[in-house]
Amino acid sequence: MQPQEIPPQEWHSFFDSFSRQHEGWLATLEVLGPDVGAQEEAHDLPLEGVSVASEADKSESIAINMGKTPEDHISHTITKPEHVWLERTDDGADAALEIESADEVKTLLRFRSPMLPEFVDGVVAE
Repeated sequence: MQPQEIPPQEWHSFFDSFSRQHEGWLATLEVLGPDVGAQEEAHDLPLEGVSVASEADKSESIAINMGKTPEDHISHTITKPEHVWLERTDDGADAALEIESADEVKTLLRFRSPMLPEFVDGVVAE
């Protein structure tokens, strides 16, 4: 897998498209950092979406929302993101999303079953 860096000027459109394509896909969310080590925040939860928030006078942030019910809902915010990478399988399926913040903390969103979106039948198990 060769990661592809997404330029910051494309983040809004990339995450809009990425979220539409992967809504409901089961994913695991991990945070890796020099001060926190490796921590799993969510395991095999459906992805709701990834979005960028920015205001003229504030730093950008990226929010990852997961879970289907209020009981299992996770919202993870990355402040001051600097890099976004998309990792694909050799077949071109999205396997993981990695976001690195200014404080060198990496957030990793991995799909349980990477596949090309055209092979997903659109049915999400209840």
